[in-house]
Amino acid sequence: MTLPGGATRAHLLAEVRSWVESAPVRRLVSHFGGDWPGGDLAAVLAGLDAFSARRWDFRQGRERPDAREPAFDPATAALVLSAAESLGLVRSVAPARSGYAHLLVLGGLAHACLRRTAYAAVLARTVAEVSGEVAVLGSFRPLSAAESHTLDAAGLSGCATEVDVLDAGVRLAFGVTGPDDERGEPGGHPHRAWSSRTYRPAGSPPVRVLAAPSSEPDRRRAHTADTQRFWAEHVRLRADDPVLMVTAPIYVPFQHCDALRTLAVPYGCGVETVGVDPAARAVVDLPEPALTPGRYLQEIRSALRSMRALHATLTAG
Repeated sequence: MTLPGGATRAHLLAEVRSWVESAPVRRLVSHFGGDWPGGDLAAVLAGLDAFSARRWDFRQGRERPDAREPAFDPATAALVLSAAESLGLVRSVAPARSGYAHLLVLGGLAHACLRRTAYAAVLARTVAEVSGEVAVLGSFRPLSAAESHTLDAAGLSGCATEVDVLDAGVRLAFGVTGPDDERGEPGGHPHRAWSSRTYRPAGSPPVRVLAAPSSEPDRRRAHTADTQRFWAEHVRLRADDPVLMVTAPIYVPFQHCDALRTLAVPYGCGVETVGVDPAARAVVDLPEPALTPGRYLQEIRSALRSMRALHATLTAG
């Protein structure tokens, strides 16, 4: 998904409306027993948020791996998978440009951290010229027992947090052994701490591994928007800088809208979001989680919520 630099708020609102009111979303709402919300786009987004909370929220506040997996009949499963593909949650798309100011890599579960850093190294070396830096954004989220076990089985032990795995992924994918610059603050609490490590691999732009503090440290750990804002302040992001962001295909719609809200709107930069190409090899072979209909519905809900937040930002004032 792409936002050209200089796109107007009207353009962004039209893009949100097109996705939200598309036939695949309407079919899903109808199939799961919902009535299409009335009113303007804000009312539709609020109605879909409430509906999806009742029918498609299988996390209930838990981390994604702990979400309940619903049992669907074959027709429902097929409908969900078809909608997910139409809505851009399934296939990887190649970057649209040959050059970018910055390349962002979003963290996640352990396997995703390694897959995304490896793909970023491929992009930076062979697909897209990066004039600024590769920024790998994570948090101090402790690894689960399952993540640690998976890493140990793959011969990659010693990681305690998400940002540790991202750092290990950068060292492996970019062929570096230690940072050229390292700074941060412990903060007295993992929600308040931050760290920044910058590597300078041969033949590649600088690579920064960044863990941000939470904007609400008394309530939660840092989330994606916190890390994006923190990075933008560090790199002095400029208007019209084209930014390429890497995540997993299933998260492209919701994380793209988060990036529009936290980067494109306040800084005026261009944002393009791509999913990791499943054909690209990771530096460490780790098992991939199954992307079930329940997982796709959960992330369609995430996209709707992210678009609601983006719409509120675009229409404020």
